[in-house]
Amino acid sequence: MTFVILLLGLLQAAAPSAKVEIVSVTGCLKESAPNDWTLTVATEPAPSSANAASAREIPSAPPAGKNVFKLIGVSEFNLPAHRDHTVIIKGLFIKATPVSRVNMTSVTMVSPSCAPAGK
Repeated sequence: MTFVILLLGLLQAAAPSAKVEIVSVTGCLKESAPNDWTLTVATEPAPSSANAASAREIPSAPPAGKNVFKLIGVSEFNLPAHRDHTVIIKGLFIKATPVSRVNMTSVTMVSPSCAPAGK
């Protein structure tokens, strides 16, 4: 009996955890408070790699989305240089309510202006 309980405990400990997906989102970079960054009028998260966006991933015109994402892990990036610009953010997607988060792995500027809000 002890062996069965021990085996069940080991199986539960070895159960795979939920995988965090790396995504790419494009939107308008906003600073709502010092070092508190969000991506507004953002596109839907698309599966991606953690690497910076390649030239072929950069849209010719800023897309307008309907999403807002809180950005975390921002201290490694010079986000003030991209404030109020359209950017591509790549990172780990954390689905949450009321606002999902993206733990950043890269930022790439698309346009020095932001697209109007999507409908």
